[in-house]
Amino acid sequence: MRFYIETLGCPKNTVDTEMMSVLLAQAGHKLVTRPKRADVIIVNTCGFIEPARQESVSALQELASHKRRHQLLVAAGCMAQRFGDDIRRLVPQVDALLGTRSWAEIAALFARLDREGKRTLSLDWIADEGNIIYSARRRPSMGATAYLKIADGCDAACAFCAIPLIKGPQRSKPVDEVLREARELVDAGVREIVLIAQDTTAYGRDLGEHDALPGLLCALADISPSPDWLRLMYTYPQHISPQLVETMAALPAVCHYVDMPLQHGHPDVLQRMRRPHDADSVLVLVDRLRDAMPDIALRSSFIVGYPGETEAEFEGLLEFMNEIAFDKVGVFGYSVEEGTPAADLSGRIPLDVIEARREHAMWVQQEISLARNQEQLGRELPILLEGTSDGLSVGRSYREAPEVDGMVLMPGELPVGEFIKTRIVAAQEYDLVAEAIL
Repeated sequence: MRFYIETLGCPKNTVDTEMMSVLLAQAGHKLVTRPKRADVIIVNTCGFIEPARQESVSALQELASHKRRHQLLVAAGCMAQRFGDDIRRLVPQVDALLGTRSWAEIAALFARLDREGKRTLSLDWIADEGNIIYSARRRPSMGATAYLKIADGCDAACAFCAIPLIKGPQRSKPVDEVLREARELVDAGVREIVLIAQDTTAYGRDLGEHDALPGLLCALADISPSPDWLRLMYTYPQHISPQLVETMAALPAVCHYVDMPLQHGHPDVLQRMRRPHDADSVLVLVDRLRDAMPDIALRSSFIVGYPGETEAEFEGLLEFMNEIAFDKVGVFGYSVEEGTPAADLSGRIPLDVIEARREHAMWVQQEISLARNQEQLGRELPILLEGTSDGLSVGRSYREAPEVDGMVLMPGELPVGEFIKTRIVAAQEYDLVAEAIL
């Protein structure tokens, strides 16, 4: 059968989609690039927060409205896992659900659909227990960059987060599987590997290893052929060990870039979030990172409007942002998630106040980001080229992660997928402008 996949949500969904595509291709099915050419349409949904669920439902409804008589529509991923009944109610044209703990069975699902087609009603492949950490040969979909999921699920107990309800407990991918996958990606032309998990710094803890990430980085840097860049996303500040900092500083392939979502900067809000609330320890960690890697780029994300957040607590967050001066920041309004402890908290913040705080925090960060970018003026940086258009090339330095950070813009149409030596000549709030050094 011919299949089409649309991916929503985070990079972890991107990895699952790439692997599902390969599993289906190995079973004799053919990937097509337009839904109207497909026998089966798959939407890999996101169910993390309400806006993401709305986007998933809209995508399913749009595709359902154009379904041909014999086409089949599958809702996969996080929303299918936790809110399958809502999908059935809002998009009755969906023919099957495939959860996050069952997606590796996609070929078996297709075999069932092929046999029974429209005669199969309410076909749900949703596992309620356990977790899945699967590794299959992949066809990278992002050119010279690829995500590598080293673990899935989460053992943290953050009060606002539904991920443990969707994904289950953490399971780490065995080292040999991570290395095999990395070799295959590099062999396929990938130059940058971005390591992802719900918490990459918790890698190996479910296997009895307290601080396994430094060793994994060393092993990845030592494979042949090796990636040019290794980038860490989704790190947990209390799990960033001195050994990890030393390893990052010592390995040339590891980008001097750390993404650590802190969620807030005021200890009282963090305590209500059931997050580590010792702000001083974060300041010490940031100093340690910057001492070891003076050119490091730091990214974080914050939630505003959490239940009970006072004006003083919000101002405390802004002071925290100014004190650390993160290079990159994302700010999100709190979203009530059914089944989480935070959903039962009193002191809900009105939506207009949440949005005003989000805009204010982003305005504060714009000033910080501009200043941090201006510090790059005159630096010579290698840029990984990602695309060209109308005489302009677009890429990223080690300071920018794919899809979430700004870009580096350069005049001329330069070779995509290659590293170009450049000099930074202008800075904007989010993007940099560079000239190629020939």
